[in-house]
Amino acid sequence: MFRLFFRKSRHRLSQKYKDIDPEDIFLDAKNLPGFDEHHFEGRIEKPVGSLTFTLVKIFLILIILVLMSKLWVLGVKDGDLYARISENNRLEHTTIFANRGVIYDRNNLVLASNATRESGEDFAEREYAPMSGLAHVVGYVKYPSVDSSGKYYEVNYRGQDGAERLYEDVIMGVNGLRLRETDALGEIMSESVIAKPKDGEPLYLSIDARVTSTLYGLIKSLAEDRGFTGGAGAIMDVHTGELIALTSYPEYDQNILTSGRDTELINKYLRSKSKPFLNRAIGGLYTPGSIVKPVIALAALQENIISPEKKILSTGSITVPNPYDPSKPSIFKDWKAHGWTDMREAIAVSSDTYFYSIGGGYEKQKGLGISLLDKYFSLFGIDELTGIEFSGEARGVIPTPAWKKERFNGDIWRLGDTYITSIGQFGTLMTPINALRMVSALANGGKFLEPSILLGGVDDPVTRKIDISPEAHKVVLEGMRGAVTYGTALGLNVPYVKIASKTGTAEIGAAKKYVHSWSTGFFPYENPRYAFVVLMEKGPSENLQGATGVVRRLVDWMSVNSPEYFEG
Repeated sequence: MFRLFFRKSRHRLSQKYKDIDPEDIFLDAKNLPGFDEHHFEGRIEKPVGSLTFTLVKIFLILIILVLMSKLWVLGVKDGDLYARISENNRLEHTTIFANRGVIYDRNNLVLASNATRESGEDFAEREYAPMSGLAHVVGYVKYPSVDSSGKYYEVNYRGQDGAERLYEDVIMGVNGLRLRETDALGEIMSESVIAKPKDGEPLYLSIDARVTSTLYGLIKSLAEDRGFTGGAGAIMDVHTGELIALTSYPEYDQNILTSGRDTELINKYLRSKSKPFLNRAIGGLYTPGSIVKPVIALAALQENIISPEKKILSTGSITVPNPYDPSKPSIFKDWKAHGWTDMREAIAVSSDTYFYSIGGGYEKQKGLGISLLDKYFSLFGIDELTGIEFSGEARGVIPTPAWKKERFNGDIWRLGDTYITSIGQFGTLMTPINALRMVSALANGGKFLEPSILLGGVDDPVTRKIDISPEAHKVVLEGMRGAVTYGTALGLNVPYVKIASKTGTAEIGAAKKYVHSWSTGFFPYENPRYAFVVLMEKGPSENLQGATGVVRRLVDWMSVNSPEYFEG
C-alpha cells in the first residue's frame, strides 16, 4: 500500500515539475559554494523582457533606415558630385615652380640667380652675389608658402625690395602644372605635365656691381673709423640718367632675409637703431649745407644781383645790428676768414660771408632774398621727387616764411633766416639722389633727368629743362673746378681725370656737435659724363675726414679697375 502511494505521489510530482532540474531547487536560498556573489557568479540570470527586446529591435531598424537614406544621398542624389571629388582625390594637381629671372649688372655679372634644385625640393632657392653694397638695389624675395598640411597656399616668389620687387612682372615667370594619379594608399601610379613652367626673363641693371661694392666698403670703413652713423653714395650718367652706383650703409644680408632661417639676426635688423632697411640714398633727408652754393651763385648771376668779378671781404663773420637792442647784434660766422673773394673763388673755398651777402644782402651788396632763393631751390628740384623707380623716395624741404610760421608757432621770417638758408642750413633738407640730380643738371646745362637702375635708362630721361645763361653757367662750373685745384675739394685733384666738385659740411643739432659731410661733383670736367654724390651721416664735428676722402679713394680704385668711366 505504502509503495503504491509513493509511486503515485512521485508520478504526480514528476508531471508538475518535469521542467525543473534538481540542482535548481535550492538556488534561491543560497549561492553555490565557491562563487563570488558580489560579482554575480553562480546566480541564474533573469530573461530579457519582451518590452526591452521590442525597443532594441526598433532602435536597430531606425539605424538601418538612416544608413540606407545616407547611401541613397551618396549614391543617387549627389553621386556625381562625390564621384568627382573622389576622382580629384585620386588625381593630384601639383605646381611646377618656374625659375625666377637672373639679375645681371651692366657688365653681365650675376647679382641674383637660382640654386640648383636638390632632390625633394619643390622650388629653387634664390642666391645673391657675395658682394656688399647691393642689398637695397637688388632686394630680396619671399619664398612660396605652405600650410600645416604641406599644401602651398602661395605659389609664387614675392619680391620684397629693390629690383626684385620693382620688376616682379619681368622676372617672376609662370608656374607649370603636373597631374599625378595615386592609388588608395597614396602611391603614385602615373604622372604627366599638363602645363610647362616658363622661367622669368633676365633683368639687366645699369649698376656696376664692382664700383658700387667698392663705394659701399669705403663708406662703411670711414663710418666705423670716424663715428658716422650711416652713409650713401651714387654715380649717374648726366645724359641718360643711368645709375652706375647706388648704395646705402648700413644694409641687410639678402640671403639671410630670403631664407628666413636666422631669426635672431633678422630680429636684430628690425630692432637696430641704425635702420639697415632704410635706403638712405633715396629715403634719407639731410641738411645739404654748402653743396647748394653753386645754385645760389647761378641765381645771383641770372638775376643780376652781382657780377662774377666783384669781390666781397670775408673777415670770419658778419655782424648785423639789432634794432631792438644795439648791445646785442647778430653775428653770423664764416668757417674761415677768406679775405677778398670773387664768385669763382667763393665757390671754390666755400666762403659763407660771400653767400650771406648775395643771399640776404649785406652793407652795400644787394641780396636775392628768400623769395628768389626759394624760386631757384625749386627750379633745381630740392623738394621734388626724382621719379626713380624705388618706393619710399622722400621729398625735400625748402624753408619759406609760411613754412616757418607753421613750424614755429607763428614766428615771423627774419633776415638771419635768409642768411642761414643761403648756406644750405636752417630748414633746407634733401635726399642724396636729389643732390645727385641737382649737380647733374649743373653739369649738363640744365636738363633734369629721371634716374634709373635699368641698363639704358628710361626711354625719355629728360623730365624738364631750365634756361641757364651760358656765361653764368661757365662761371659756376669754373668755381667748382677751382674747388678741386685749390679749394675745399683739393683731395680730388688727380692726374688721370679732371673733376669739378662742391663739398658741404652741414651742422646739425642745437649744440652743433655733429655734422653731415657731403661731396658732390662731376667728371670729366671738359666733357661732363658722370655726376657723383657721397653723404656721410651724422659724424662728430671735430672729425676732419669726410665724404671727399671716400670719393678720392673711389676714383683711385676706378682709375686702375674701370678707367673707361674717365673717358670723355
